[in-house]
Amino acid sequence: MSAGVTLSGGRVCLRLWRDEDRTAFAAMNADARVMEFFRSRLSRTESDAMVDHIQRHFAKHSFGLWAIEVPGVAPFIGFTGLSVPAFSTHFTPCVEVGWRLAFEHWGHGYATEAARLALGYAFGTLALPEVVSFTSVGNHRSRAVMERLGMRRNSADDFDYPSFPEGHPLRRHVLYRLGSGARFDAG
Repeated sequence: MSAGVTLSGGRVCLRLWRDEDRTAFAAMNADARVMEFFRSRLSRTESDAMVDHIQRHFAKHSFGLWAIEVPGVAPFIGFTGLSVPAFSTHFTPCVEVGWRLAFEHWGHGYATEAARLALGYAFGTLALPEVVSFTSVGNHRSRAVMERLGMRRNSADDFDYPSFPEGHPLRRHVLYRLGSGARFDAG
């Protein structure tokens, strides 16, 4: 298994990050619409630090959050992929599938298609027994992607995200799971 793997689907390509992705990523992370369910928008320095963290994650785990390219449309629209959450709760350690796309690329099915590629890699190449995904309770767009992927929620798994303070409106999160034996369409 190689950290340099590229995954291609019908419309999207998941690839390693390039230096030229950083400007578009910083613009995306500064967009209030994209960052609605996060603690805050990111400065350019914070956004670049996130790319550095993503690259270190690939080096450590041989998988990570790939940059998404849509050939013939855009060289970079965001990311999707697999990560190991750094916090501790009832379902960790685990591998999470996640995504973040620039606003102008929402509503085209790119997040779902890209996440299917990442899940295919998780269950095929990595042979993981389960992948999770989580988001703030009110993030209905991401929850819809999780459901389109075949992920299932048990409300008993819902949790308070550790980095949000008590009483913060985004603290409560829902957890979705997908096991390797679940019916899953990688394409």
